[in-house]
Amino acid sequence: MKKALLLSAFLLGIAVFAFSSTIKTREYSLQSPDQKLRAVIRIDSTIRFELYRNEMSLLSSEPIGIKLADGSLTGNNPVVKKSREIRMDQLVRPEIREKSEIIRDNYRELILVFKPDYTIEFRLYNEGMAYRIDLGKPGDLVIENELGGYRFDAKDSVCLALEKSFYSAYENPYIYKTIGTLAATDRFYLPVLVHKPNGTGLWIGESNIRDYPGMWLEKSGENSVKSIFPGYPLKVKGVDSPYGQTEVLEYAPYIAKTTGTRTLPWRIIAVSEKDGDLITNQMVYLLADKCELTDPSWIRPGWVILDWWARRNIFGVDFKADINTETAKYFIDFCAKYGITYYLFDDGWSDLGNILKIRKGLDMDQVMAYAKQKNVKILLWLAAATLEKQMPEALNLYEKWGIAGIKVDFMNRDDQVMMSWYEKVLQETAKRHMVVNFHGTCKSTGLRRTYPNLLTQEGLIEFEFSGCGDWDTPDHHNTLPFLRNVAGPMDYIPGTFNNIVKKDFRVVGDFPMGMGTRAHFIAMAVTTMSPMQMIPDAPSDYEREPECARFLLSIPTTWNETRVFEAKMGDYILMGRRSGKDWYLAATTDWTPRDFTVDFSFLPEGNYTLDLIQDGINADIRAIDYKMKTFKVTNSTKLKIHLAPGGGWVGKLKD
Repeated sequence: MKKALLLSAFLLGIAVFAFSSTIKTREYSLQSPDQKLRAVIRIDSTIRFELYRNEMSLLSSEPIGIKLADGSLTGNNPVVKKSREIRMDQLVRPEIREKSEIIRDNYRELILVFKPDYTIEFRLYNEGMAYRIDLGKPGDLVIENELGGYRFDAKDSVCLALEKSFYSAYENPYIYKTIGTLAATDRFYLPVLVHKPNGTGLWIGESNIRDYPGMWLEKSGENSVKSIFPGYPLKVKGVDSPYGQTEVLEYAPYIAKTTGTRTLPWRIIAVSEKDGDLITNQMVYLLADKCELTDPSWIRPGWVILDWWARRNIFGVDFKADINTETAKYFIDFCAKYGITYYLFDDGWSDLGNILKIRKGLDMDQVMAYAKQKNVKILLWLAAATLEKQMPEALNLYEKWGIAGIKVDFMNRDDQVMMSWYEKVLQETAKRHMVVNFHGTCKSTGLRRTYPNLLTQEGLIEFEFSGCGDWDTPDHHNTLPFLRNVAGPMDYIPGTFNNIVKKDFRVVGDFPMGMGTRAHFIAMAVTTMSPMQMIPDAPSDYEREPECARFLLSIPTTWNETRVFEAKMGDYILMGRRSGKDWYLAATTDWTPRDFTVDFSFLPEGNYTLDLIQDGINADIRAIDYKMKTFKVTNSTKLKIHLAPGGGWVGKLKD
């Protein structure tokens, strides 16, 4: 009997070997327009790719495919029916000028059509690679999982935010590790930034998530990570405080229920030769679906002041500060004085569980009439769970009032149901000409191209964390533009005037302070990108120093051009953005003091006036110390500047 079993095993081994030896590997090669990036797609029993830059290996993929709930596996023993290559070079004019007025959409694409019913598109830009799966199955289907992932070298470093639960505010601190030291099953949400030993950056993200869950990554092999997704929600909490009603209590053993004929999201690997390249990368925007609004001309970017974060800590007035009509008028007057576009009623203006019920002492009709008279637009904060229950009637009421937009909070998910809900909110608000700011949400995923009324969103540690912990540091500030901001606009909330040096920082929930100098936090209005920028302090704090306030609030929120002069993730940034003919230059550093030389050779011939704010001589011991100066410069000027620890420098350049 034993001999018979051994013989059977031997014969089976021969059969398996014979079968595997008959599988021929087919290779397809695709190069970027500048020929520096090359992708090799390998088709055998699976579909995989490798990515090279100047013939140096950057990464390879795990097998790509779709596992359906019926057990079938797209991508297993694939058969290529046909292939074709596309070359594209066009100019895109974004509806909202987040980084530039024109984006060059220049790529080469390989389309592989597989038997019987799916396609994979591989696209190479000079700035990186992307791929997506197109399904062509008739009827509806249930997706159990999307297969994917990446393999790196053990010594590659990685910057990421770990998270154990799919129910997340996406506000965990970024940590630095090497791929080899990640623990088994370490889980993290996107985006993620990997650095090769030679400094080449690999930014991992996604775009165009529509009716589909967001992708996460999990350590899976010795030096590899696999894609994982939140399951389809079967049971949501829906009780107790609206802050937590969106929590999923039970997930299905599948990730999506969808139509069988559709495209899945783009998986992105942006590639940077130097860190500054990431700041100007536009792949997430370019890979998203085009604008679906017939006429988006009504959408207005701009500055916002909110009443919640500074707890309405105003002084020198003859009324009691609170969520009331008098305080609202005071904020509106401040907006009108300094050219602030929006005043936001944050948490507390309505009943948390009934957003049709206004807080006692707040006359909304009177406030709206006053705001209209002062040419100030009004925004309202809403908890997602309550908005879900009252959306049509609430939005209809707000439209009647003349509300310009909403800030929606506490979604804390990116499963298929929630991602579709985001889109529903954008559709319904667009019908009523309202802009949107999503808080308690995942990173940007390109949806703001499809619905440009989505002006900004959270999904990061921003200034509010200074009131509850010490994670919001200059190191963090110099990480965000290279990581989270690459995905899209982020509501960091720069511009606090309550500045503090590292050794003096302490947590004060009702009077938050920011680690870094005054010049640092004003410069962040340039280094962080958001068409809707928000300031955190009470008007009284800004009124004490109107010169700084006017300087800060004169910085635009949309741009015609962006340039990065010097940058290293986590350490420092020296960059410029142009609005019309005027340039706004900014530099920030971590806790290390630094010296830079600002080279103005990028300017055309002519004479220019440079108004600037720089760290004061004592900014290293008193972070509020600053100095304002004015210079005359030309394109031959080279200006030396010094940044204190946690310091900054910011200038306006006009001809």
